[in-house]
Amino acid sequence: MDRFDAMQAFARVVEAGSFTKAAETLHMSKTTVTQLVQQLEARLRVKLLNRTTRKVNVTADGAAYYQRVIRLLADLDDAETSLPGAAALPSGRLRVDVPSPLARLILIPALPEFHVRYPHIQIDMGVSDRIVDIIDENVDCVVRGGELLDQSLMARKIADLQLGVFAAPAYLVREGTPAHPRELEDSHHRVVGFLWARTGKPVPYALHRAGENLHIKGRHVLAVDDGNAYLAAGLAGMGVLWLPKYMSAVHQAQGELVPLFEDWQLDPMPLYVAYPPNRHVSLKLRVFIDWIVEVMAQHAPVIDRSGY
Repeated sequence: MDRFDAMQAFARVVEAGSFTKAAETLHMSKTTVTQLVQQLEARLRVKLLNRTTRKVNVTADGAAYYQRVIRLLADLDDAETSLPGAAALPSGRLRVDVPSPLARLILIPALPEFHVRYPHIQIDMGVSDRIVDIIDENVDCVVRGGELLDQSLMARKIADLQLGVFAAPAYLVREGTPAHPRELEDSHHRVVGFLWARTGKPVPYALHRAGENLHIKGRHVLAVDDGNAYLAAGLAGMGVLWLPKYMSAVHQAQGELVPLFEDWQLDPMPLYVAYPPNRHVSLKLRVFIDWIVEVMAQHAPVIDRSGY
């Protein structure tokens, strides 16, 4: 039995709650993972997991052992990356999940430079706006916009996305240009709805102007749950959009989107990178997070509110 493989398999089963899911993320067969855990239990002469047909639960001894195991695995990773040569070249596979527009417009175009800097890091990037179970799906980190509701995750704020309100010229020719945000609530005007993954519903947007504070949701005939589809719907004239400036800039410059309510202020959307609280932040993850912060500082730097 390879004790390192056995400990790694045990830790993944605890985190995933399933031998099958652990095997998938470790790229092993379920039989191999099961045997490794059984051999570990036999060596320790302790039952680490309670198995049922539906679920795997960690025992009290297993929970205590798991805490020691993840520290040992973290120490091993640190030992391998602490050498002068290794520290300069972090390596390994990194699993991340990012919103689709951010990937398409900012991160993927910047990745060649990251690869030059860190040629031995392999990135498996999920591109979606869905909720990702970081532990269950063995994802190293996710990048998400809006306030994080899962307080169990570790998070670092990496940007404040400046928002604007826009519509396609075809929409404005057909429906007219709204003079006030309230017109989006009580007239023939329509917005494109964005279905936030955490609620499955559109959310109101806050606008401020000289003592007026509004929260506008608007009425829609189309709502989508993907950022690229949301932008495409607006460009097609399906309704008014709330967009981060990085998504709207090119289309505004080309005359494909027209800004609305420019005398109003919109609350910026925070952007976070989040990762599991009980998992060691490896060198490859640290350099990736630092790189994202560096990239986003060029597009939407975090606003310093210390003087507010």
